[in-house]
Amino acid sequence: METTSEVMDPGAALESLGGIAGIGEWRRLTGRAAARDALEDGRVLRIRGRQVGLPGQAATRVLAAELGGTTSHLSAAQHHGWKVKTAPPLPTLTAPRSSRAPAATTKVELHWADLVPSSVADGVTTPVQTVVDCSRAYEFDVALCVADSALRSGLFTKDELLEAAARSPRTGRSRALRVARAASALADNPFESVLRAIALSVPGLDVRPQGWIGNAGRSDLVDDRLLIAIEADSWEHHGHVDAFKRDVRRYSEFARRGWVVLRFLWEDVMYHPEQVRRVLLETTQVRTRQLVAATSAVRVS
Repeated sequence: METTSEVMDPGAALESLGGIAGIGEWRRLTGRAAARDALEDGRVLRIRGRQVGLPGQAATRVLAAELGGTTSHLSAAQHHGWKVKTAPPLPTLTAPRSSRAPAATTKVELHWADLVPSSVADGVTTPVQTVVDCSRAYEFDVALCVADSALRSGLFTKDELLEAAARSPRTGRSRALRVARAASALADNPFESVLRAIALSVPGLDVRPQGWIGNAGRSDLVDDRLLIAIEADSWEHHGHVDAFKRDVRRYSEFARRGWVVLRFLWEDVMYHPEQVRRVLLETTQVRTRQLVAATSAVRVS
């Protein structure tokens, strides 16, 4: 029995879940019939166990062999089974600096580096190398999605990631360290990771993921000093009336305890981050003024 009253295109649904997902969570968004058709015609592939993904991994390995390169960056992240902000439009490969691979090609996103043998396994960059590469090459939100998903996978620890980032080449090292310090296994998906990346850019806002608010429940992001709870609201979690009712009651309980609850849609976080940041910035400024005023009133009294 379907749990949603609205379905999405199978490819778009998988994109919204980070390009790789459990077959159950994907099917809840797209419907059983559409999911079956997408699997049968090859638009979506079973990649391991109960997971599904977008096609392209096999082609990436072929291109890597043709160019004498290594599957790396976002293609390597997908190979490791991690969710990404958006699937790469082209296979992502790394070629050695001495390679004769064409510097300009429309077939791949090509990076240049002399990878040491320990950073490659079976033609793909190792998990920790993949995160460091993405952190050095891409925008913060893109890299944070990869790092969060990597830590969720349990293939290495945050301390190991910090150590690898500190050892990375000087060019891009500060970017790698920033991502490593911010990375968290607590983020559930790229939606939450991108929202946290935006929040971390707001002066005066200090958020942590999956924070408890008393015994009222958890919020995706919380600032304990300003009492701001930030929610990544997706149809995946609110597609059933019981989930909707549960969250309405939870948000009301947060407000009763003095918290401001901000709720953001997936399309706004992914496609209109400047609008999301403006809301976060203005709310932070208001709450900061309120906190200062309340502190001053206590001192006077």
